[in-house]
Amino acid sequence: MLTVMTPAQLLELLERRFSPLDRPPEEVELDRALGRVLARDLTASEFVPNFARSTVDGYALRGADTFGCSEALPALLTCVGAVEMGKAPGFAIGPGQCAAIPTGGALPEGADSVQMVEYSENYGGGEIGIVKSVAPGANLIFRGDDVKPGDRVLRRGRRLEPQDIGALAALGVTQVPVVPRLKVGLLSTGDELVLPNQIPGPGQVRDVNGPLVAALLAQAGAETIHYGIVPDREELLHKTMKKALGECDVAVLSGGSSVGEKDAACRVMEQLGEVLCHGVAMKPGKPTLVGQSEGKPILGLPGHPVAALFTAKLFLLPLLAQLEGRNLERRTVSARLSQTVPANHSRAQYTGVMLEDKPDGLWAVPIWGKSGLITTLAGASGFFCVPRNREGIPAGEWVEVSLFDR
Repeated sequence: MLTVMTPAQLLELLERRFSPLDRPPEEVELDRALGRVLARDLTASEFVPNFARSTVDGYALRGADTFGCSEALPALLTCVGAVEMGKAPGFAIGPGQCAAIPTGGALPEGADSVQMVEYSENYGGGEIGIVKSVAPGANLIFRGDDVKPGDRVLRRGRRLEPQDIGALAALGVTQVPVVPRLKVGLLSTGDELVLPNQIPGPGQVRDVNGPLVAALLAQAGAETIHYGIVPDREELLHKTMKKALGECDVAVLSGGSSVGEKDAACRVMEQLGEVLCHGVAMKPGKPTLVGQSEGKPILGLPGHPVAALFTAKLFLLPLLAQLEGRNLERRTVSARLSQTVPANHSRAQYTGVMLEDKPDGLWAVPIWGKSGLITTLAGASGFFCVPRNREGIPAGEWVEVSLFDR
C-alpha cells in the first residue's frame, strides 16, 4: 500500500535529506560558461569602466560655465580639440573651454560634464555656443560606476545567463569556475516499451518518458547517461539501477512505481538502499517513488507521460538545484481561468493550460486530457495547481501559472 505524502512534504524531504555535492570546481572557457552554475562568488579586480566617459554626443565642458545660459544668451566657449574614440585626450579643459566628444569617449581632464550637441551652436572659428545649462556630472559615466575592485559581481550558485557572460567579459574573466555537471542515470521500464524509432506491435507503445525526461535534464544543464529500456524483470532492473548509481549522481526511472505485481521499482530500491516516499497526494502523479542508495537519490516517475512530466518538473528539477547548491527560479504569471476546473479527490491537481492575451488581460485556457496522453500538452504554455482542500476553481478566478519554458 502506498504511503502518501503531499507535494510540499516531499519537497521538504528532498531539501532535508540531500545536500549540495562536495566536489572541486572546474574551470571552463567564457564561451562555454552559459547555463553553468557558478562555483564561487566572483568579485571585481578592477574598475569598470576604467575612465570617465560620455553617454552622449556633444561637448565636454565645465558645468559652471553654462549656468544661466539660454537660447537668447548662450554661453560662449572655445573648442580646444576633439576626443577620439579609443584614445586618451591629449589636452585638458580650462575655464571657458570645451571639446567635442562622442558617445563613449573619454572625458578630458578639467571637464566635469557633457552637454548634448542638440543644445549647442557652432559659430565657426572654434567658438561654440551652449544654449542650455548643464549640471556637473551630467551625461557621464564615471570611473567605477559599474563596479569597483572588491565589489561582488555574481554570487556562488547562480546559473549563468547571457547578461552574466557580458559582465564577466567586461571584467576580463575568461576562465570561469563552475560546478561540475550532474550526471543523471536515466532508464525506462516496461515490457510494452519500444524505442521511438521503432514501429510498435500489438500492445506496445513507444518510450515517451525517456526522451521527455532527457530533454528536461538537458534544459537543467545536467549530463544524461542513458541506460535504455529495462523489461519488467526484477533482477535486470536491480542490475541496471546498481550500475546507474555507481556511475551517476542521481538515478531516475519511469514506470514500475505503482503497486502492481510486476512493479518492481520499490522492491529494488529497498534492496539497494532505502525508500523515502512511495506516493504523492497529487493528480496526475500519485505513484511517485523516492529513495536513496549510499546517499545518492533515486527518483521513480510514473509511467504515464503527463504524470512523469509534472512530477519531474515539481520534484526532479528542485532536487538537481539542491545538489548543485543553487536556487531554482520558477517563472510564473497570473492569469484568469477561462473555464471552471473541478477537483474533488483530496489531492493537489495539476492542469496544463494555454495562455491567451486578450484585450481584458491574460487568460488561462485549461487543456483537458488523461495522464497517458502526452500530446495534449504539446505546445502548452504551463500549468497551475488546484489545492487539495478545494473542490475546483471557478471560471474567472485568478490562478498562478508555472511556465514550461526555461
